[in-house]
Amino acid sequence: MGPRRRGSAVPLTHPTRSFAALLCAALPLTGCAGAPGSGGPPSSTTRTLDNCGRTVEIEGDGPRRAVSLNQGTTEIMLSLGLAGRMAGTATWTDPVMKGLEKANAGVPRLAENNPSFEKVLDVEPDFVAASFASTLGKGGVATREQFAQLGVPTYLSPSDCRGKDNSGDGDGVRTEPLGMDTVYGEVRDIARVFGAEARGEALVRSLEARITRATTGLDASDVTLLYWFSDAKSPYMAGCCGAPGIITRELGAKNVFDDTAEEWPQINWETVADRNPDVLVIGDLTRKAQSGESAARKIEFLESDPVTRTMDAVKHKRYVLVSGQSMNPTIRTVEGIEQVAAGLRRFGTAK
Repeated sequence: MGPRRRGSAVPLTHPTRSFAALLCAALPLTGCAGAPGSGGPPSSTTRTLDNCGRTVEIEGDGPRRAVSLNQGTTEIMLSLGLAGRMAGTATWTDPVMKGLEKANAGVPRLAENNPSFEKVLDVEPDFVAASFASTLGKGGVATREQFAQLGVPTYLSPSDCRGKDNSGDGDGVRTEPLGMDTVYGEVRDIARVFGAEARGEALVRSLEARITRATTGLDASDVTLLYWFSDAKSPYMAGCCGAPGIITRELGAKNVFDDTAEEWPQINWETVADRNPDVLVIGDLTRKAQSGESAARKIEFLESDPVTRTMDAVKHKRYVLVSGQSMNPTIRTVEGIEQVAAGLRRFGTAK
């Protein structure tokens, strides 16, 4: 989105407010008789977050009716045991992370993809989080400014703004490689919003330990990988420096498209075949937004297309199937590291 200007602080002072009260906040000049108040004086406890060029203030013990607009932020909240303080989720590419099914079942799903702004306001949110700038931007659910006008604080995953230029037409360009430290920072931020800092630290330690277990003793320095997220006709392949870049670096391997900083460039199959990667990491998506979403459909295409079926990885069926969320900058990226590491060991391609 280009250079960002720091926004004004957005205090969280209304645990629950009706849609009508939110509209009143947006139209201060007209006045709104009988609008409900904050229910008492604000708490003296205030936590401040510096988030993607904005200052967000969280008062009291944090949100009680949070809405997560992307699966990544949803799974962090659920992993922190915050399901009881969530009023809705949206935009799913995969089934919820294993172990979170029961918690997730108790949180209303507002939409499979982007809900309308009105749908979000209907659940009276007191905090809104999203994984992608496009979700909280023009053409998305609503802008951060729109929520701020209604007194609703917003949070954007740092992985989609730090070291990333979203000003173009695609999925953005990385100006510096993404690291797990940014994902860990998001976990700590969300935990702090809800006053659950100890849980946040425990989750970070667990993720770090999983990466250590998955990569210890693995030498993949001679292995080339390709990451295919979606679409068979104009495939989205991973560039150098997003979540797949984290996986690649943790394993010590090489991405055959390390020469592009685009997050998800669309690359023709002739170019893919020419790069001839050793292993294909394939997103197994359940959504139906584009062609070639499920791993089964992707493999069917690879083994039947005259260009792709000549690739070594296809001939030897060296496929690693991962969730779409594993290819996004989320806590599920750790899952991707584990699965790709296991696949390299299984294929015997790593030392």
